[in-house]
Amino acid sequence: MVRNADHAIAAWQQDIAENGSNRFDETAEEKVFDDLHRAAAALFNGTPDDIAAGSSATELMSSLAWALMPGAETNVVSTDIVFPTAVYPWARVARHTGCQIRLAKTHGGYVDPDELAALIDDRTAVVCLSHVEFRSGQRYDLARFAQKAHAHGALLIVDSTQSAGAVPLDAPAEGIDAVIAGGYKWLCGPFGAAVLYLAPHLHKRLDPGLVGFRSNADMWTIGAEHLVFPDTARRFEFSTLAYGCGIGLARSIEYLVETGIDRIFAYNRGLADALINGLEALGAQVTSSRRTEERSAIVTARFPGRDPAAIAARLKTAGVMVAHRGDIVRFSPHLYNTMNDVDQALTVAGELAR
Repeated sequence: MVRNADHAIAAWQQDIAENGSNRFDETAEEKVFDDLHRAAAALFNGTPDDIAAGSSATELMSSLAWALMPGAETNVVSTDIVFPTAVYPWARVARHTGCQIRLAKTHGGYVDPDELAALIDDRTAVVCLSHVEFRSGQRYDLARFAQKAHAHGALLIVDSTQSAGAVPLDAPAEGIDAVIAGGYKWLCGPFGAAVLYLAPHLHKRLDPGLVGFRSNADMWTIGAEHLVFPDTARRFEFSTLAYGCGIGLARSIEYLVETGIDRIFAYNRGLADALINGLEALGAQVTSSRRTEERSAIVTARFPGRDPAAIAARLKTAGVMVAHRGDIVRFSPHLYNTMNDVDQALTVAGELAR
């Protein structure tokens, strides 16, 4: 999988190095993201017209935030534990328009879905959530929040960077208005590539916050006197991007979709279950949600009396890749891991606990 994506990127870069634009001509540049459009459409159960490519989730979220630009009498709802990508763009727009940012408060790293839903009212313009919270692994019922948002005339925007490729996400079925995903996490793609799913009802409605020559319906009708957006999500593709990275991301997503996101989710949950049981047996405090409907593959834990940064560093030294987030250590098993990796993690954690 990684080799396939890596080879695709390297082959494109090598061709550019040797031939410049002699082979990567205008036709090739215009169609460069066609495979990524198809792959991401399959990932989110949309169509290629629903997909735009970008360089990062933050870039796409910022363009979307300026396109919607909630006004002074409105609010945007999110959480205080969300990764900044899901809030900062809206906060920047709010400085310009006076929009209110409402953040549901966490309780010990957990967001009560009822408290989050209670923040949505008739003045809410956007509910922007991370499908899976990066710090805790908590997963939200997106269909519930889409229904709640739509009942008040709001849109549901989802950052799926911590779930796409590891947790099934059917955007049309769940009523999601837009989904953004960076490629370098669970999608196993490179840095420098991301995707946006935009529901069909928004294709013609939004003027992107970032525009350039690719924004034109006919991108090679180059002229300063006009800008005509395409009637698809591609209007959010504004300029020259990291084309090779987009090609590599398409290969990764194709592999994951072919493998089956449902299968990957079940497999990852099995690894997570074993990790949870083992950590609790060692006396660690598992802090990620245990509710089935809120679970993801992410497992977070505290080690009472021990410095989480030191524990994370020791695990990494032993070849167990984890993340230190505040007072917890985050484990993120994916399809390339095995039970042997879980056993190794628990062995090292056990040594530290003793």
